[in-house]
Amino acid sequence: MKNSKSRFTLGLALACAAITFSLAVRGQAQALNYFADFNGANGWEPYASVVQATDGNFYGAANNGIYGNVGNMFRMTPSGKISSIYKFCSLPDCADGGGVESAPILGSDGNLYGVTTVGGGSGLTGDAGGTVFKMTLDGKYTVLYTFCSISDCADGATPNGIILGSDGNFYGTTVYGGVGDGGPGVIFKVTPSGAYTRLHAFCAEANCTDGEKPFFPPVEGNDGNFYGVAGDAGGGGVFYKVTSSGEYSVLYNFCDFTKGACPDGGYPYAIVKDADGNFVGTACCGSTAYGVVFKITPAGHYTVLHHFAPDGNLGAPAAPLILASDGNLYGTFIGSGSGSWGPFGWGSIYELTSGGELKGLYSFCRGCNSNGSATLGFSPLDPVFQATDGNFYGTTAYGGIGGDKGGAGDIGFGTVFQFSNGLGPLVQTVPVAGKAGQSVIILGNHLTGTTGVTFNGVAAAFTVESDTYIRATVPKGATTGMVSVDTPAGTLKSNPQFLVTN
Repeated sequence: MKNSKSRFTLGLALACAAITFSLAVRGQAQALNYFADFNGANGWEPYASVVQATDGNFYGAANNGIYGNVGNMFRMTPSGKISSIYKFCSLPDCADGGGVESAPILGSDGNLYGVTTVGGGSGLTGDAGGTVFKMTLDGKYTVLYTFCSISDCADGATPNGIILGSDGNFYGTTVYGGVGDGGPGVIFKVTPSGAYTRLHAFCAEANCTDGEKPFFPPVEGNDGNFYGVAGDAGGGGVFYKVTSSGEYSVLYNFCDFTKGACPDGGYPYAIVKDADGNFVGTACCGSTAYGVVFKITPAGHYTVLHHFAPDGNLGAPAAPLILASDGNLYGTFIGSGSGSWGPFGWGSIYELTSGGELKGLYSFCRGCNSNGSATLGFSPLDPVFQATDGNFYGTTAYGGIGGDKGGAGDIGFGTVFQFSNGLGPLVQTVPVAGKAGQSVIILGNHLTGTTGVTFNGVAAAFTVESDTYIRATVPKGATTGMVSVDTPAGTLKSNPQFLVTN
């Protein structure tokens, strides 16, 4: 078994001490169910979360199991049944790639898209830089782009995820490749047909003042530009902006914790866009030395929202937060690394209000039953995902009933969990931004019989494709705001709001 998720191992080994925080389940509406267990045959060690597709099922990837260290893509039904639909490295020399460490995303055509961290035609060693792939819901797999296709891996290597832009293209970052000795990563764009563009190579400036080795892909802002965070050659980092044509600028420089205290935070991990179009993220250090949650505007104005407190040893908040339908942000602590788990280092889920108030929601626990076995999942390594039923879903890399069926000392094959915080059903659009005339997928439940769809109050043409998704056209005159769907059971609102672009 791998010691920890590679993209986190890269940076957290350099970062400040493990974040600590004491959490417990609170409130009658909150409940966590270990929804499904991996058994090795259907997957092993899911490092990334899951995504909901047009058929109402959930899709994700696992890294090990009977497939060695290359993993497989799996499908999970709404009742929690897991089945494998694709084995990575099925092609000679692993031309299809392997080692998926980020959740797939749903494209506007209804197919799944994602990246592999290794493989792509050179086996699993040497210049095997990973791939960008497309997969249909029945498991038909297509490689769109192979990294390290250019001399010295100038196009990047080891991608860590992609997002779907409002222009229909995919944007992402790599940990390695680009320029310089070994290469500190790139920002890239790939079209749905596989045409590749390098937007920026990190460490293009002296002493890597433009950043290096990001953990996660950028986020599209309300202005259509892309924003993200990356480390630097020391223990600091940058908040950056890049346009779709590749114009790159640093908007904020984080404190270098290797040179002293960083009361406002240093070495950023990830960001998410909030309801106001600003960005919220997590970083190392802070006034307590246990990390911060920060907010930063598209202009680079930086504010600390919360300083984590040293009272629990539950690992680091190194995964992105997500914006939920109640307007609050939800995050996970990833727990301690394999081989170094403390008595509380199993990971957790927390909630953060827009004002910076933090609430502990659930604490994962390996030894919660009498024999100290791993029948309960632990160590979530990715964010939770809010599905259209209003519940949150995620994975734990370890735990569950696999291995020796939960015997003492067993760490299990991992789980998929469902967490409820009392939030009602909603709809989601794919993509979350677009211009008038653009076709949009609307995901939901019990959509049969829908009588109306509006974009911020403007009626839209639509077709109910199934009980779990609708196709609609962004209407002329629509403005940024909620998408509303009138179903026989009531009106469902979108999360996040739909951004209408020019």
